[in-house]
Amino acid sequence: MRAIQRLSKGSNQPAGAVERLYRLVEADLAHVNALILERMRSDVPLIPELAGHLINSGGKRLRPMLTLAAAQLCGYQGLGHIRLATAVEFIHTATLLHDDVVDESDLRRGKAAAHVIWGNAPSVLVGDFLFSRAFQLMVETGSLRVLNILSNASAVIAEGEVMQLSTMRNLGVSEETYLKIVAAKTAALFAAAAESGAVVAQADGLREMALKTYGHNLGIAFQLVDDALDYSGREAMMGKAVGDDFREGKMTLPVIHALANASAEEVDFWRRTMAQRTQTDADLTHAIHLIDKHQSIAATLTRAKQFTEEACRGLNVFPDSPMRRALSELAEFCVNRAY
Repeated sequence: MRAIQRLSKGSNQPAGAVERLYRLVEADLAHVNALILERMRSDVPLIPELAGHLINSGGKRLRPMLTLAAAQLCGYQGLGHIRLATAVEFIHTATLLHDDVVDESDLRRGKAAAHVIWGNAPSVLVGDFLFSRAFQLMVETGSLRVLNILSNASAVIAEGEVMQLSTMRNLGVSEETYLKIVAAKTAALFAAAAESGAVVAQADGLREMALKTYGHNLGIAFQLVDDALDYSGREAMMGKAVGDDFREGKMTLPVIHALANASAEEVDFWRRTMAQRTQTDADLTHAIHLIDKHQSIAATLTRAKQFTEEACRGLNVFPDSPMRRALSELAEFCVNRAY
């Protein structure tokens, strides 16, 4: 129960470039946090304790804020978006719990991952509990369209994770394939979060599509920057150990770009460390050196910026407003956090 009490104090307040958006949805986000507390409760004490460990670990609530912002941008006056935003946060948290088990990640948001503390089985089962809570919340909105959007996103996320597993240690993965994986495992929930806010507000089709497109491109940019940070970021910024993707053999854009420009000797290095996963303590340092040599981080961030620009263009169907400007700034933040 201590985790629930900490969450109720609003410890997830963001800083910096997200602040403008946060302030615009602050009142609604307080209702979301209250609903998280309510729906996270269970007669089984381990469930709120484990779930609260991650939910209260300092995440910025970007995805639920997208739902709240989209509804507000479309002039919504009801309360259905509160349930939707809570459902989005539960889906996101459930996928993180599952991902950390699959990836054997030791850190999440700078803290020990839940499976390190409680074990794999409890983490997976509490993730399942949160998925179930999310679907209960969707049903309560009474909107079959919203249920369809978020349930489809949940299925696509799982497909994306399986796609990524199938490409692990495969040096032949193309940028096109990589972007398909990112679109599924990350961008799908960003897109669904934004689109569902428009749907509950009964926005017209043009605005629905604009917000879906915004979320999709924002999600891709967000993941591209995360993948760049794995080879250039500070552990405290990432909330996970630098080099996790390298150690796990994940084919992300920095590696794909470096491989495309590699010498024969460098290809042999990537084959040994990524394809065969025969790694020494010094290999991560050398991998970062090769990625720096070929300016692969810069290339990845350039691609991310292209997606953020596309996301912002999607907002042009809306008149200028503080919310529209805040969403544009959020897209810029996704790239700027890498610098």
